[in-house]
Amino acid sequence: MILAVAEQREGTLNRASWEAVAAAQQLAARTGLGPVRIAIAGGEVGGSAASLAEADAAEVVALEAPALGAYTADGFTAALAGLLATDPPAFAVFAHTYQVRDFVPKLAARLGWPLVTDVVGYGEPFEGRPAFTRHVFQGKLAADVVAESDGPCLVTVQAGAFQADLVARGASPAPVRRVEAAVEPSAIRQKPEPPFQEAKQAVDLSQAARIVAVGRGIKEQSKLALVEELARALGAEIAASRPICDAGWLPLERQVGSSGQTVSPKLYLALGISGAIQHAVGMKGSRTIVAINKDPEAPIFELADYGIVGDLFEVVPELVKALGKSA
Repeated sequence: MILAVAEQREGTLNRASWEAVAAAQQLAARTGLGPVRIAIAGGEVGGSAASLAEADAAEVVALEAPALGAYTADGFTAALAGLLATDPPAFAVFAHTYQVRDFVPKLAARLGWPLVTDVVGYGEPFEGRPAFTRHVFQGKLAADVVAESDGPCLVTVQAGAFQADLVARGASPAPVRRVEAAVEPSAIRQKPEPPFQEAKQAVDLSQAARIVAVGRGIKEQSKLALVEELARALGAEIAASRPICDAGWLPLERQVGSSGQTVSPKLYLALGISGAIQHAVGMKGSRTIVAINKDPEAPIFELADYGIVGDLFEVVPELVKALGKSA
């Protein structure tokens, strides 16, 4: 059996949860270790569990306790350790979110199970065991990793590596089983603080459906107005490569790449971005990539589904004009 572990905050599912479900379903298909079950933890997760029940799964486990109402590493580790130890899956699959990075290593240590992180795909099985593909050296190489243990294993999947809309849906909703988590409030050493709030007008780019990203080709900060106009026309968020953020032209939370955010929007429009590996690792999971660059040899064109070799200062105004006519 394979377990996908979803994540929610205040009753709202993290979009990456569906990517974890898709990854678990694909792993089950490759290994024959189905059926897939889904678990979600929190203070009261009935609504999120009902949404997850749309997936093709044996069941959805709603792991609830008052002590899980606010996230703490101690609380979530205790709750999930109890669930996993009671009915161990062959693999438990998580999305590689900030929250998962915080508590899952602790969970692996408590259970004594191996942990494979930041998985982007599956390689050829080795000696009958699944191989998990991970990027190494900032995405320059890919390595296939196999857990040495034949027992249960924890796996986290990189944002955008598995497409959420490839989740297989069930003919009817999966049953939802509520489980009271055995979490003693006295065992929680952390004092939960208010959830992290990004600066005003900042955005979690990993949740954006459309992104317009800008690179060195914009030449000067005053030209960003053109990018903003295109983003408004598309209903998209603005992002940037590292040089733009290093120059202070856009805030750091807008940076995409190995030292910024990893994104997987339906549309990623790259303006004047060369496509260096440090940027590519943060956006190559995008559904459709459109690149505009004067250099026909720019590496970004190797990733792009559609490419325009041209001056962005000529192309972008025409795109805005065309979008205005179609509105």
